[in-house]
Amino acid sequence: MDELRKLQQFRAERRENNVLHLVFDMPGRPMNVFSNAAIAELAIFSRWLRDSDVKGVVIRSGKPSAFCAGADLAELGLAYDMIMAAPAETRDRVAFDHFFRLSQALRGIETAGKPVAAAIAGLALGGGGELALATHHRVMVDDPKVAFGLPESLVGLLPGGGGTQRLPRLTGIEKAFSILLEGARLSGQAAIAAGVVDELVAAGEEVAAAERWVLSHPSASQPWDRSGWRPVDVDDAASIIERKREGVLAETLGHYPAPLAILDCVAQGLPQPFDAAIRSEMQIFSKLIQRREPRNMIRTLFLGRLDHDRFRKAGGIPAPVEQAVAAVSEALQAGADATLANAFARAGFHGPGKAPAFDGVIAQSAFWLEAEPVTEGKRALRERLTRAYAAADQWRATFSEDQRRAADYLLVTKYGFPAYMAGAFSSAQPGA
Repeated sequence: MDELRKLQQFRAERRENNVLHLVFDMPGRPMNVFSNAAIAELAIFSRWLRDSDVKGVVIRSGKPSAFCAGADLAELGLAYDMIMAAPAETRDRVAFDHFFRLSQALRGIETAGKPVAAAIAGLALGGGGELALATHHRVMVDDPKVAFGLPESLVGLLPGGGGTQRLPRLTGIEKAFSILLEGARLSGQAAIAAGVVDELVAAGEEVAAAERWVLSHPSASQPWDRSGWRPVDVDDAASIIERKREGVLAETLGHYPAPLAILDCVAQGLPQPFDAAIRSEMQIFSKLIQRREPRNMIRTLFLGRLDHDRFRKAGGIPAPVEQAVAAVSEALQAGADATLANAFARAGFHGPGKAPAFDGVIAQSAFWLEAEPVTEGKRALRERLTRAYAAADQWRATFSEDQRRAADYLLVTKYGFPAYMAGAFSSAQPGA
C-alpha cells in the first residue's frame, strides 16, 4: 500500500473485509476530471492491483455530484498545441503516446485478475463513463440526476479510452450509436436496458451493493476476454455501420469528422481482439485530435457555453456582446440571393430553408468553402464571411476571452453559425 499512499487525485481505503475502495477525489475541484495527474495515478494503481492480495475493488467518487465528468479540457488544449508543435511526420506518434496512457491504465484494471465494481452516485460522463465501462460490474443510483454518457462527439472528439470498443461489445452496435454519436445520457432503467449498468439501487446503497458483488465474484473478467466470446452483432456490423454512415453524412453534410471517426473505430475494432481494437481506436483518435473542428467545437460549445452561462447567472449577457452578435448575424444574411443562400446551407449554416443533399464531399484538411473547385457560391460565401468578420473586428480587440467565447456560442446556438468553424470572435480568420 505504500505507493498508494502517495496518490493525490485518488485515495485508497482498505476495508476490514479486504475490499479496497479507490476513491476519485481531486483536491480543489468541485468535479473529478481526467487530468494528466489522474491518468498517471490510475496507471500506478493498475500495476499495484495486479500483484495485490485484496479481494477486489470498489471505484467510487469523493464528490457529491459526479463520479467523473470527463477530460480536463484545459490540458487537452495544451496537448493539442504540443502535438501541432511537433514535426508533421511525428504528430501521429506524439498524439498516440500521449493519449493512449488512459487506455493502458483502464486495460490494466480490467485484466488485473481482481473483481472491480463501480459505485456511481453522480454523473459518469466521457472518461468517467469509460472508467465505469472498464469495471466488471456497475451499480448506479436510481435518480434522474445520476447518468452515464459518452458525449465526446458533441465537442468533435471520440471516446479514446476504449469507449468505442467496450460500449458496442456490451450493448450491441445499434444501442451504442445513440450514446456514441448523439451524446445520449442514460439514467435508471434506460441505463439497465442499454446494458451499461448492471444494478440500480437507492441513494446511499450503491457502495454496499458494489462491495457485495465484489465479495461474491472472486474471479471476474470482461466478456471480451473470455475464450470463444464474439460480439453479438459482429456479423451484421458492416451493414449496420454503412446505414448509419449514410445517415450521418446526410445530416452533417460531411463537415464533422468525429461521428465518421467513431464509425471507423467500431468498424475496424469490433472484429479484432480487444487489445488490437483499442490500438486501432487510438490511431483514429490521434488523427482526429489534430484537426481544427474539435478544437473549434470545444472552444465554442463547451468553454463558450460555460462563459455564456456564467454571464447569465451574474446578471445577464453584457450588452456589447449582444450587440456584436446581432451585427455579425446581420452581416451574414443572404437576403434574396439564391446562390449565396445555397452556399450558406451547403457550408452548414442553419437557416429557415431545407438543408441540401449531401454532395459526396467529406471535409479533410480544407473546409468545404475553402476547397477546390471554387464555385460562384463559394466566392459569394467567402465575401459575406469577410464582411461578417470585419464586423466582428470592431469588438474583438475590446472583448475579454470569455466574452469572445460567449459571443461565438451565441452565434452558433442562436444564429446557426456552424460549430465546426467556431464563430467570428475568437479568431480573425474563418475557421482558423
